Amino acid sequence: MDVLGDGLVEALRLLLTGDQDTWAVTGLTLRVSLSATLIAFLLGVPAGTALALGHFRGRRVLHAVANTGMGMPPVVVGLFVTVLLWRSGPLGAFGLLYTPTAMVIAQAAIATPIVIALTAAALAQVDPDFLLQMRGLGATRPRALGALLMEAKLPLLAAGMAGFGAVVSEVGAAQMVGGNLADETRVLTTAAVLATSRGQFALAIAFGLVLLAIAFVVNLAITLAQHRQATER
Repeated sequence: MDVLGDGLVEALRLLLTGDQDTWAVTGLTLRVSLSATLIAFLLGVPAGTALALGHFRGRRVLHAVANTGMGMPPVVVGLFVTVLLWRSGPLGAFGLLYTPTAMVIAQAAIATPIVIALTAAALAQVDPDFLLQMRGLGATRPRALGALLMEAKLPLLAAGMAGFGAVVSEVGAAQMVGGNLADETRVLTTAAVLATSRGQFALAIAFGLVLLAIAFVVNLAITLAQHRQATER
């Protein structure tokens, strides 16, 4: 209990006193995870839409691949990205390993299957006649698809936030491709692991509480948006 209390006090001290290292780690965490989530959203929503509405050979297999990707261990993703970016690997010439860019690539690979699968599930719940009705009103196919996505905007937002939640809290891939380098690739999760290994439990708990605060703010934003839409209806 004392350790937990010390961790809470330490978290408040680090944040309220403007500790530069803590804010730098928190800032890098948000930049990497938000960038990865944006990439996953831009790739995942079109792919999920195609899976939900398309009719093509191999659609069910791709759907199964996306669902499997949702449970892919981050350390496995980190391993594949490390091999790709290793100096002797296919992308080794770019020198991206142990950089924030490598972390964005790994986290985007983790989040994209989540966004794809949840987008497909969300669009599958929309009235199947919606597109036909929009086309009957004279809307072009792109405009009809846009209207469909707006109809499912909250589930799509939830899909993006689920991807963000998955990457902001993962440690395996971030450690492998980033190297946990001070002032370069150290994020909240890897900083917490390092503090724990050094016996600095109060500091580790402080980093963990900062992560919980970020997750709470994200989920609160989604909840408020959902209630606002429900009230408008």
